[in-house]
Amino acid sequence: MSGTTDPRAVMTLDAGGTNFVFSAMRGNQTAVAPFTLPANADNLERSLANIIDGFRRVKEQLPAAPAAISFAFPGPCDYFSGIVIRPGNLPAYRDVPLTAILEDAFGLPTFINNDGDLFAYGEAMAGFLPYVNGLLEKAGSPKRFRNLLGIALGTGFGGGLVRDGQLIIGDNSAAGEVWLLRHKLDRDRNAEEGASIRAVRRAYAAATGIPFAQSPQPKEIFEIAEGRAEGNRSAAHEAFRLLGEVTGDAIAEATTLLDGLVVIGGGIAGAHRQFLPAIVAEMNGSYTAPNGEKFRRLVPQAFNLEDPDELARFLEGEAKDLTVPGSGRHVRFDAMPRTGVGISRLGTSEATAIGAYAYALSQLDRKGVE
Repeated sequence: MSGTTDPRAVMTLDAGGTNFVFSAMRGNQTAVAPFTLPANADNLERSLANIIDGFRRVKEQLPAAPAAISFAFPGPCDYFSGIVIRPGNLPAYRDVPLTAILEDAFGLPTFINNDGDLFAYGEAMAGFLPYVNGLLEKAGSPKRFRNLLGIALGTGFGGGLVRDGQLIIGDNSAAGEVWLLRHKLDRDRNAEEGASIRAVRRAYAAATGIPFAQSPQPKEIFEIAEGRAEGNRSAAHEAFRLLGEVTGDAIAEATTLLDGLVVIGGGIAGAHRQFLPAIVAEMNGSYTAPNGEKFRRLVPQAFNLEDPDELARFLEGEAKDLTVPGSGRHVRFDAMPRTGVGISRLGTSEATAIGAYAYALSQLDRKGVE
């Protein structure tokens, strides 16, 4: 992407309910060492003062004037107009025109987005998408991907959609809200209850008969599943399998609409050995027609790109050379519809920061702003 050598700097913020972490990006690299100020989540005046103070400190450390401000902020928000509506972890923010406040304070174009969107955008611009396309090119395949579904598995179940280099935000700033898809195994609940940290802990507690409060964190459950820690190994395997089944069902629903690669990040991504096979198996499932015949759930076949054998088959595809009648011209194409699911190549935080940076540059370029 152009941002790798772009000289423009963009001031960034990682906004959480406890702390605000400030920094700046330039050429897809950190230009100012991150530092933290309190979020003051229940005091709007103090919180806004800290945001302005933080960005002033960032600006002072940059060798040249920044081109923009761009960062993720918890929703719900109207991201087009930059208005924060009512985030649960920042209760002081109710209908706050945050973009306008910062533009008035700094005289800079300011952009805020959902963290799941920016994670997906960062992976599309400089992470998983170019990584996979690079592997396909090296393998001599004519296949290339342009679309990406980004999934963040952690405290919640987040998502983002990128189509041919463009971030899909939606008319209500609500595109990619995969957490609100239906829970496959509990139809009265949303998918996040089966695709998150608490879902893994809850499943392990249910399988072992212990209270939820005593259930280990997913990292420890992963160690149990891998045989490196004491505990109920079969219960640990099942907890992650259930996570994969619910997550895979949601990903399959989204894939029917977007039709692209899938990248997974977030706090649970490190345990992918235990749940990624179940995700791909769910995506490769089938439906049953009224006459009893089975047919594929998805048009493309899904591959686990973290598995060497599946990656090899994915890269090989079914390349064909066709001769055009009358001219003798040759046309090469790949006859295998497929998608691949893999883990973030950047890490969730870096991908989100690069996404914020890339989004700001794309908006500035579209508006012809230097």
